[in-house]
Amino acid sequence: MTDIANRYSENPLLSPKDLKPSNKNMLIECLLNPGTFEFNGKIGLLVRVAERTVKKDGLISVPFYNDFGKVEILDFKLDDPKLDASDARVINYDGVDYLTTISHLRLLFSDDGITFSELEEYPALFGEGEYESYGIEDCRVSKVDGVYYLTYTMVSPNGVGVGLRTTRDWKDFDKKGMIFSPHNKDCTIFEEKINNKFYALHRPSSPELGGNYIWIAESPDGIHWGNHKCISKTRTSKFDSKRLGAGASPIKTKDGWLAIYHGATEKNRYCLGALLLDLKDPSIVIARSEEPIMEPLAEYEKTGFFGNVVFTNGHLVNGDEISVYYGASDEHVCLATLSIESILKSLKK
Repeated sequence: MTDIANRYSENPLLSPKDLKPSNKNMLIECLLNPGTFEFNGKIGLLVRVAERTVKKDGLISVPFYNDFGKVEILDFKLDDPKLDASDARVINYDGVDYLTTISHLRLLFSDDGITFSELEEYPALFGEGEYESYGIEDCRVSKVDGVYYLTYTMVSPNGVGVGLRTTRDWKDFDKKGMIFSPHNKDCTIFEEKINNKFYALHRPSSPELGGNYIWIAESPDGIHWGNHKCISKTRTSKFDSKRLGAGASPIKTKDGWLAIYHGATEKNRYCLGALLLDLKDPSIVIARSEEPIMEPLAEYEKTGFFGNVVFTNGHLVNGDEISVYYGASDEHVCLATLSIESILKSLKK
């Protein structure tokens, strides 16, 4: 076994029962995949909250966000011949796809990194406008020159792209719109400029020619991106054989930028691996995990809303120790620690 993660003994940290739904017509289905940051001496999580509508007899209901970020609900009769509800996750009515669940982002804070709670003065973030009408998901948080950059997945009938909002105080947000157009997700910005440029990892998808690979891009301002390069592809018969995507912002080490990523197989088993990127030119991959550094082993990782999943897009670094906040089975938020030296050692095997 190659898993080198130390799981917190009281996992899960957070489960759906621990938060209130966003309104009376919704139920929380999952808490997962938190972005992580430090602010005013506290540890913050930006948790993805996936909700579904309260069931009604004879109807199937789907939620969406209007232009003002408020949830609205459409009801369809189950016997309507225009309705195709054969997929529990996505229905089609009269040629238009709708999601049965919708996600927003909830801010929670902690003094010890273990016990988290919502504070009234910090608002939740909801999808707004036509490109976020089906929700926002899986936010990475990067702090560059005192500004927090929030890169998240925008979901709508138009496709899945990467949105950007920035903030300094977690109360007021500057919306920058879509920075990587569909189909793209799993974007994280480096927390240090290299050669006076921003760098970001992202994951465009091209399933018919190409695949679900990690790319890198550079930018003069963190908003406009170019010089895209593909740096890591799927590998047959390995833990990342079907798709892979970046986790939180890469960590600067003496040997290079250490990027923790998720990889999945054809059977949708999600594990974590690592990339080591050149310090001066992070488009150069120095080393890559041959085996996962973390895989779904605990019961709460193997069973749940979508079992056999460990997925991270948030961590904090203290010396050699990485505190990895991760989604387990797409249902819970959990914590594990990893040693930077141990990961680097595993990359040299």
